[in-house]
Amino acid sequence: MRLILLLCAVSALVHAQSSKPPVAGLEPAWDIAVILQEVSANAALLLPALDQLDPKAWVAKGASETYAEQWQSTREQARAVADEGRAMAKTPERLSGELQLFFRIEGLERLLASVQEGARKYQGAASAQALEIIYAQGGTNRERMRNYIVTLAAERERQFEVMDKEAQRCRGTLMAAPPAPKTTTPPKTTGRKK
Repeated sequence: MRLILLLCAVSALVHAQSSKPPVAGLEPAWDIAVILQEVSANAALLLPALDQLDPKAWVAKGASETYAEQWQSTREQARAVADEGRAMAKTPERLSGELQLFFRIEGLERLLASVQEGARKYQGAASAQALEIIYAQGGTNRERMRNYIVTLAAERERQFEVMDKEAQRCRGTLMAAPPAPKTTTPPKTTGRKK
């Protein structure tokens, strides 16, 4: 029974990988690994630019304390994107890791927009523009990563559907009533002895 289940699972996996062509546009892992390294490098470039900002001086000029908190959170998010991007470059097919990185990038974008606003208002337009330029340089790579995530999710979904169908087929085979055993009956005798 275990052997049959194992064979069904292997059959489902092979069938999922070979029955349909891969989703169009799924970049090879080695290509997306380079993109993830670039996303990481772009986030790392933000750190020195963020360090040039002085949110304590902003508060002294009448800015909200929230800017200082957002500045610190932006630094933490940029560092996390840099670290996670490097780590994900080793295993780019891991959808959960890709999604986590994606959500970090989304959070970084929101925080960065607010910090840029504070920098523009309380430190000067050049400081805000420096952040904007650095982050914009990574836009193409972030977009390619986002597209990869969507395509990877579609591919995983397709593989799951194929594996599920194959598993259902195997369950049906296992649950089907076994054929009735063939029994041989001895020939009938008429009851007379010779």
